[in-house]
Amino acid sequence: MGIEKTIIKTDLAPAPIGTYSQAVKVGKTVYNAGVIGVDPATNELVKGGCQEQITQVFENLKALCEAAGGSLNHIVQLTCYLITLDDFSIVNEAMEQFFENNYPARAALAVAALPKGACVEVVSIMHVD
Repeated sequence: MGIEKTIIKTDLAPAPIGTYSQAVKVGKTVYNAGVIGVDPATNELVKGGCQEQITQVFENLKALCEAAGGSLNHIVQLTCYLITLDDFSIVNEAMEQFFENNYPARAALAVAALPKGACVEVVSIMHVD
């Protein structure tokens, strides 16, 4: 007997590029897979730099949250993986646009590389009623 989980899937966020689900709901907790700045219509990184990618990341994350019955403001924890911490201020600016003042807990880490050559990837945990 395994854990009861619901797989969350939406065409409004990029399709997985590997053997994973976009998000998984267990009870009232939703675990979103890593989200990069891929346009769900083309499955390619958006044109531009980190500013455009982080905006697309939060649009994709918003779609996943809504597919799971919540919103960005239901996110309780975010982990941001960045190619360079020089882009940390861009993440802060994007979060001010996409979240209300009740920001989630967050960690930011610099990494050597991300899928598809992305400059940022965000993983999150959400609590829904």
